[in-house]
Amino acid sequence: MVVFLGTQQALGEAQCNISSRRGTQLQMGMRLFLKDLCLLFKTQSERACCHDRLPHLTRVALPGTLPGKGVWSGVGARGEAARFPAARDLCVRPRSLAAPGRMAHVFVYGTLKTGQPNHRVLLEGAHGRAAFRGWGRTVEPYPLVIAGQRNIPRLLNLPGQGRRVAGEVYAVDEQMLRFLDEFEGCPDMYQRTRVTVAVEGAGGTLQCFVYTTATYPPEWVHLPYHDDYDSQGEHGLRYSPR
Repeated sequence: MVVFLGTQQALGEAQCNISSRRGTQLQMGMRLFLKDLCLLFKTQSERACCHDRLPHLTRVALPGTLPGKGVWSGVGARGEAARFPAARDLCVRPRSLAAPGRMAHVFVYGTLKTGQPNHRVLLEGAHGRAAFRGWGRTVEPYPLVIAGQRNIPRLLNLPGQGRRVAGEVYAVDEQMLRFLDEFEGCPDMYQRTRVTVAVEGAGGTLQCFVYTTATYPPEWVHLPYHDDYDSQGEHGLRYSPR
């Protein structure tokens, strides 16, 4: 009887030890599973934040932000102060256009237009391909101002305020798109975002990339608004090349 009880007690302890080990293994397995799951969600979240549904598009910059500085107080479309996250974290980033030969549409409104100081960079084959697709205007009004020491045209990222801006639409390949990002100083000076353009003669609209700026001092909102930029225009503010 004593032997039986001792054996039963030993078996009970062994079962407890096995259960304990299994519980520990289960806890470790759950920890690893949750860790992998969190990593998966983090990766998917980063991808969702970095890329829009278009394969070469990511997040759009908000107006009134200062890149690399966290948040910055700016003046919104109605003139009131507002705070936004850092523009650097929200800038559209270039990504492969996926299919070989695929082209992206870019709307240019400033010095890249025909007859303007920097138009030549769209014509130089060393930077990639750019094909003219037509003239157009933004569907929504935007503040197009001439600002800074070099009198640079800036399209402030304040849709709904300003004027419908005239420009040209080009179809560009990935090499040209990346060159334009570098040429425009994206994301520090400009941010590549999307805009809807009414194309003249086409009877419809087109989604285009455009280089807007969200890194403006508040007083820029009160500068004169333009709808068709010309570096030699009556405004008298001559563009100063780099």
